[in-house]
Amino acid sequence: MAEVLSQSQIDALLNAARSGELDVDAPSEKSSEQKYRKYDFYSPRKFTKDRLKMLNSIFEGYARVINSRINALLHTTCEIEVDSVEEQRYYEFSNALTESDVVALAKIDLEKLQEDTPILVHLATPVLLSMLDRLMGGEGDPDPNLPGDYNLTDLELNMYEDFVRDLISIMGGSWENYITLHFEYTRTEVNPTLVQLIGYDETVVIVGLNIKFPNCAGRFSLCLPGVMLTNIFSEISKNTTRRTTGEDKSDEIFGTLRESELEIVAELARTRILLSDLYHLNVGDVVDIKRPKDSPVFLNIGGRRWFDGRMGTSNKQVAVKIGETYYKA
Repeated sequence: MAEVLSQSQIDALLNAARSGELDVDAPSEKSSEQKYRKYDFYSPRKFTKDRLKMLNSIFEGYARVINSRINALLHTTCEIEVDSVEEQRYYEFSNALTESDVVALAKIDLEKLQEDTPILVHLATPVLLSMLDRLMGGEGDPDPNLPGDYNLTDLELNMYEDFVRDLISIMGGSWENYITLHFEYTRTEVNPTLVQLIGYDETVVIVGLNIKFPNCAGRFSLCLPGVMLTNIFSEISKNTTRRTTGEDKSDEIFGTLRESELEIVAELARTRILLSDLYHLNVGDVVDIKRPKDSPVFLNIGGRRWFDGRMGTSNKQVAVKIGETYYKA
């Protein structure tokens, strides 16, 4: 809170400014101090902004895919967008869950990337019930009297598992530009607060997606373990390194290309005639190409004119002697 000056202190400051004893243009010592952002040694950041931007781009693609899938499955229109991609401690995700929430667990098919920490998928109960209602032919209107501690029935749990299994199975397609991954649904936890799925202080990346229906809206959250993401980013870096070293094999690539066959078309001339004249052409007829007999022949490669030359023979075979070059590679 700023200090409040008395009237006598204000008068003293004004008198000092008039007499020149106080330089009002001089910057204060406090304002000249450089401010630094405090570093949290207890929870250091594992992932750079570039990595988080990559994840944001990946899940933007995933949001577009599941948007189309949900629209087709529920026969309605919805909007799904990535709201946030944040690196946090697991307790930030766990503290937001209640005893009545349902969390789906998933894993990657590669054990060297997954280890023991699962991927957690959480869908807000109101929007989940709205989607299940649409699956059963309803309008998906939210229940205003729905209690906050509502527990899903066995039928709703079975429908939820089938629904979320489908959403998890297509998650790997959004990673295909970087690495080939396959995600698999494992099981459902109906009371995640009683099960310690990940250490509370473990680093995770929480991806939040907003789902908006015409009459309902909710949040779709994914909790990605930091250990798993570290292993994935390491594999992506290795693949990038392999691609970079492969680009240096230009001599081997050009050696293969030199042995490839290439079609060369020798074009004597081009002309136009009427279709009726073409229909009545017979053996021995002469077509006027309107060019002198000693005109050069054009050599075309891949539809482009590369050279011109002269007709002749070589070893008793018809040949073209190359003259001028037209195309510069």
